[in-house]
Amino acid sequence: MHNDIKIPRRHSRQIRVGKVLVGGDAPIAVQSMTNTLTTDIQGTIEQIQALEQAGADIVRVSIPDEASSAALKDIVKAVQVPIVADIHFHYKRGIEAAINGAACLRINPGNIGNKERVREVIQAAKDHGCSMRIGVNAGSLETKLLDKYGGEPCAEAMVESALHHARILEDNDFLDFKISVKASNVFLAIDAYRQLAKACDYPLHLGITEAGGLQTGTVKSAIGLGMLLYDGIGDTVRVSLSADPVEEIKVGYEILKSLNIRHRGVNIISCPS
Repeated sequence: MHNDIKIPRRHSRQIRVGKVLVGGDAPIAVQSMTNTLTTDIQGTIEQIQALEQAGADIVRVSIPDEASSAALKDIVKAVQVPIVADIHFHYKRGIEAAINGAACLRINPGNIGNKERVREVIQAAKDHGCSMRIGVNAGSLETKLLDKYGGEPCAEAMVESALHHARILEDNDFLDFKISVKASNVFLAIDAYRQLAKACDYPLHLGITEAGGLQTGTVKSAIGLGMLLYDGIGDTVRVSLSADPVEEIKVGYEILKSLNIRHRGVNIISCPS
């Protein structure tokens, strides 16, 4: 029976995001990101709780400033899911987020300053049991890589960027990280993830950036993530929609269910008979 087919998974090492295992033989985790201001503590807590109800395994919040990292302390206490802190460029936000209860830091080590600052963030992560996600995006690649590869984002440049950031963490004896190489172009994202999957054994976070509204974003994500998952690539997924974040969780589970990877809820089949 076709519905009994199990897709072989790419072998990856396993890390921990709070209580959630990512990689290895752990279930593929489904995650989303809040769209509230993180400093709106109650609003952010309520949105995370709604995501928990929808089945989110992990939730990411934005930490652009000191007030946001301070808000993490209250947010983390009020929710059950592990929280990923999205650190933009300031190394101090990473340190603060680790201290204030983040389970994971979304960061690019090469973007946060000199080697000493990187070491400080890594030490904070080690001290507080934080993992990390190296988040490479086609839209914000390093200028030197764009120049090297002809001025336009390409899969090779994205993978080189990811492996460069990975080496920074490895050189500091930090291996508890996952990697993403996201693009809004489905073909570019697929190519980058396929190349990265061959180049390392770190767990991979799948996503198509700026996928669009509910309908467009669902279709783009289903095609891009679906093709990668069918290849056995991917250890955690985030569907990016310009919509209520709860919809991202619903779509994520539908993609996994359609590939017989992970099930939540009832599978309804409509046909003329």
